[in-house]
Amino acid sequence: MTKVRITVLKATFDEELAAEYGAEGLAPCPMMKAGQVFLADYAKPEGFCDEAWKAVYQYVFALAHGGGDFTFYFDDWMRVPGCAIVSCNDGLRPVIMKLESTDIPAQLDYEPVR
Repeated sequence: MTKVRITVLKATFDEELAAEYGAEGLAPCPMMKAGQVFLADYAKPEGFCDEAWKAVYQYVFALAHGGGDFTFYFDDWMRVPGCAIVSCNDGLRPVIMKLESTDIPAQLDYEPVR
C-alpha cells in the first residue's frame, strides 16, 4: 500500500443555491482551502474534513492499493492513470480535489488487534 496525495484544487460556493437554501451567513468551506496538500492511505489525514473524507475515501483506498496501474471507470473518466478528480458532497459549497497515487510507502501507525 502506498500513500495518496490529495491536493485541494477549488473551494467553490454556489451563491444562487445558498441564497435559496443555505443558512444565514453561509460561506465557502471553512476547512478546506485551494492549495492544501494531504497524504492519505488507510486513514483520514490530520486536519482533513470528516465529510469530505467520507466522499473520497473509496478512491483513496483504490489508488493506495495499486490504482496507479489503471484508470477509473473503464478508461472513460480520467485521462491520467493513477489520478482522480473528486469532490465532497456539500452541494452548496463543494470542495474539488485531485487524488494522485504516489510511491511513498504507507505504514500503520498503530498495533493491529488480533
